[in-house]
Amino acid sequence: MYEVMSKKLLVINILDILNKYSDAEHRLKQKDFIDIPRKEYGMEVDRKAVRRNLSYLLECGYDIEYTEQIRTKKNGEQETIYTDWYIERTFSNSELRLLIDSLLFSKSIPYKQCTELIEKLESLSNCYFKSSVKHVNKQLFYNIEILDEAISKGKQVKFRYNYYDMDYKLHNRCNSEGAPREYIINPYQMVATNGRYYLICNYDKYDNYANYRIDWITDIVLLDTKRKPMKKVKGLENGLNLSKHMADHIYMFSGDSGIVRFRAYRYIISELLDWFGKDIKFADYSEDEVMVTVHANLMAMRCFATQYARHITIISPENLVEQVVDDLRLALKRYE
Repeated sequence: MYEVMSKKLLVINILDILNKYSDAEHRLKQKDFIDIPRKEYGMEVDRKAVRRNLSYLLECGYDIEYTEQIRTKKNGEQETIYTDWYIERTFSNSELRLLIDSLLFSKSIPYKQCTELIEKLESLSNCYFKSSVKHVNKQLFYNIEILDEAISKGKQVKFRYNYYDMDYKLHNRCNSEGAPREYIINPYQMVATNGRYYLICNYDKYDNYANYRIDWITDIVLLDTKRKPMKKVKGLENGLNLSKHMADHIYMFSGDSGIVRFRAYRYIISELLDWFGKDIKFADYSEDEVMVTVHANLMAMRCFATQYARHITIISPENLVEQVVDDLRLALKRYE
């Protein structure tokens, strides 16, 4: 009876797998529809059953994409293979990200309702998108609430700023005596980009502007003191041109990806985790340095390595090492 019921449920399970694991960047092979049911549902499935049930879903009008390939059998006959299956989403990840950002920065939606709406939006995508927004938590909501009030009232805030270390946990930035440092900040604008939330502000000790990750802020307090006027902050004398500011602080690339190894100073681990996420691997570390392995877009890594040349040294792949060396030589020539 269970086996019969399992066969009837197969089409539902395949649809669930498509919804949970696929999109245009994560396409499924026929083998995936055999391995995942065995692992998640304890269900043994053969290729013919997979192909048949995928056909049922197509006939029912589900917006499922796939690729056709022609394969030649040993006897010389040709057959058509259907592969690279994925389901088309009503909303793209970038559209969902935009909706979530709008909810986070809304001044009229209560925390509980905002959380529920974000969870519903997450359910419209797959597991990969959910993992990218897992940092949207209670602390982030609270920080945004306090910062929004401070910006609207023109007040300063005080908080502790943190960094990630190799234990993947946040740690307080400390002063020379080893005590957690307190930051007095003049907040001007909150922005969201690539799923990260930033505060554009001025650290009151200095006269230039700075960008702080909002989800790295803890122990935030709204102060009664007025914030420093923008005209007294270098780079903001004529106000904040948000579109230009964002364009100057972001870059994106397409192209091949691969495994990259490099040595880095440990003081930039926060930035490394920020860029590459927690799939980054650390090894062979000393008090000052660590060997890092990441899977990254090679063109983006080339730009990253040039930008962080004072802090990292590319070890492999060899062609990337050569490209970075050439980039640095060219950069030096421009200043000769």
